[in-house]
Amino acid sequence: MAERTSNNMLFANFNQDFTCVSVGTRKGYSITNCDPFGRVYTMNDGARGTVEMLFCTSLIALVGAADQPQSSPRKLQIVNTKRQSMICELLFPSSILAVKLNRKTLVVVLEVEIYIYDISNMRLLHVIETSPNPEAIVALSPSSDNSYLAYSSPVPSPTSLTQTNSAQSPTPAAPQTGDVLLFSTRSLTVANVIQAHKSPISFLSINSTGTMLATASDKGTVIRVWSIPGAEKLYQFRRGTREAKIYSINFNLVSTLLAVSSAHDTVHIFKLGPQKSGNGSVANGSKSVQSPASPSASIDSREGTHGLDGGYEAYADKKRSGGVSSSLKRRSLHLTKNITSSVGGYLPSALTEVWEPSRDFAFLRLPTSGARCIVALSGLLDSNDESSND
Repeated sequence: MAERTSNNMLFANFNQDFTCVSVGTRKGYSITNCDPFGRVYTMNDGARGTVEMLFCTSLIALVGAADQPQSSPRKLQIVNTKRQSMICELLFPSSILAVKLNRKTLVVVLEVEIYIYDISNMRLLHVIETSPNPEAIVALSPSSDNSYLAYSSPVPSPTSLTQTNSAQSPTPAAPQTGDVLLFSTRSLTVANVIQAHKSPISFLSINSTGTMLATASDKGTVIRVWSIPGAEKLYQFRRGTREAKIYSINFNLVSTLLAVSSAHDTVHIFKLGPQKSGNGSVANGSKSVQSPASPSASIDSREGTHGLDGGYEAYADKKRSGGVSSSLKRRSLHLTKNITSSVGGYLPSALTEVWEPSRDFAFLRLPTSGARCIVALSGLLDSNDESSND
């Protein structure tokens, strides 16, 4: 799906199972079915900068466009398209940058705050203060049972702090880290902090079952996949050697493929296969790989608080007490492939990661140049099928 910035389109995205595309324009919004392809709903009621569906239901979250008259980017509207009725309206202190939904949770992303609601009654459950996030880089699990929110960590993880010069102590206002914070929307506590990249995060995506997280930095050359909530590195893929802005990352529904689009007018598709666990047995990549005794295991809900600050501080204190040795041990456990796995504890991470990245098995170049491409994989795809929704 390609979006040109010069035309009437302001927003375009797939729904959670990639069966529909929602589009916002300067005149209104529309819903298009992917298979069979065809427009199923249109409403011309003013400019729409965000149009997010809840799977294939008639529930849609709408936000006005920032630069359009008589359109408020601070107002969220939840509508029922079947009944053509307004369910509720919510006004926020600043512009809404993104809206994410699953069947139990609605997440509203502002530049420095994230609001979490119970979607059944629109009751506010929690507010998270974040570092400035003008690109609204967040991901919410489509699974309501294994529901996690991922976003750039407001402060570096404790192990990053041990490697930072004390004279250059980073502040929450401008972390510029590649760390990702996992937050459980069920228990409203911090689940884990992932040291995903050295450069700032540019894109996050969670698979349909809420068991894997894909991350990319602003360099866009390497895509990593982590287990949720255990934060074990499962895969590392090489998108390319030239830096590029990542436009989209999506798993297919059965988590056997990963599609990535970038500003280089390219789409890469990577295979996700079985992973070897620490005891040598083979585990399915779509399952969360986690050892309860591992330093990277998630926080028990009893150990944190229901506020983000308290939850993260408790988590940070616990991680700091482990010291540098536990950090190095955890990193060595992440090396899971071939010779890298057997000697990873003795080689520098910069050297071992040269061997580790895998290349794509399918690649295509878009016929149009300069278009922003959002890519998703058909729900029927497996690793032997290379077709996609586009």
